[in-house]
Amino acid sequence: MSQITKHIMMIEPVSFRFNEETAENNYYQKVIDGLSPEGTQEKALSEFTNFVDKLRSHGVNVILVKDTESPDTPDSIFPNNWVSFHNDGKIGLYPMCAMNRRVERREDIFDTLVDDYGFHIDEIKDFTEFEEHDKFLEGTGSMILDRENKICYAAISIRTDEQAVLQFCDEFDYTPVCFNAYQNVGEERLPIYHTNVMMCVANDFVVICLDTIDQIEERTHVIESLERTNKEIIEISEEQKEHFAGNMLQVMGDKPYLVMSKSAYNSLDKNQIEKIEKHCPIIHSSLDTIEACGGGSARCMMAEIFLPQTK
Repeated sequence: MSQITKHIMMIEPVSFRFNEETAENNYYQKVIDGLSPEGTQEKALSEFTNFVDKLRSHGVNVILVKDTESPDTPDSIFPNNWVSFHNDGKIGLYPMCAMNRRVERREDIFDTLVDDYGFHIDEIKDFTEFEEHDKFLEGTGSMILDRENKICYAAISIRTDEQAVLQFCDEFDYTPVCFNAYQNVGEERLPIYHTNVMMCVANDFVVICLDTIDQIEERTHVIESLERTNKEIIEISEEQKEHFAGNMLQVMGDKPYLVMSKSAYNSLDKNQIEKIEKHCPIIHSSLDTIEACGGGSARCMMAEIFLPQTK
């Protein structure tokens, strides 16, 4: 099967703002001084619209779903955490750590995908019962899927429970590669909340911050897995990771592209850009407000749709 798709679902925000519930373990979130919730939403919507326009101008099929005013979902702009769509007609529905993120799950969207876009849904695999045990697995934020080789890379954290990862791999027939990844928070090394801030798997290459994997044995295990699948390893630094240089996604438009934020792109050096562009061109867009308040970036905003289409 293909690693990348041209069909991307994105949720247009109506009340985006700093989410206090997620800030407990997302150390990328920041309060922007002097910016009201209304001002935050306005800036985020502008960044979102420009990003969508840029993707569409390169031939990516962006399926736009508008968020609802109620319930209150300040992070709905990041749909990849609650859902994943697979080429065998299956959908994954995921357990979320923050209470106000659980209400982002909208099965009415599935009806729209079937009725308006001709996608075929065969089965919904629901992992949300893990929430009852305070265990979480936040979709393709928690898991980086090598779809061609059926390998699931997962950095274990409060939002990425190992037992849940193993159940996903059992249900979807993936081989798990679990490890621990850390970042500096003050004087401490604390777990990175989502795997997709430190690595991205593309067709022929991977962008990864290996320095976050402190245990040498685990780092070696990840490298060996990537090398076995013939991926060129393009390393980024921990400082570049702070600018969301790991939060990238390869998509199909009129050709394959690697998508990232402007801050991620600006953090890369000439050599890293050349290595990426040897494989595919880059699309980047300014997402400064979304990154600061939401603690997520370009990859988090795109839910890939691999479902078969019936029309």
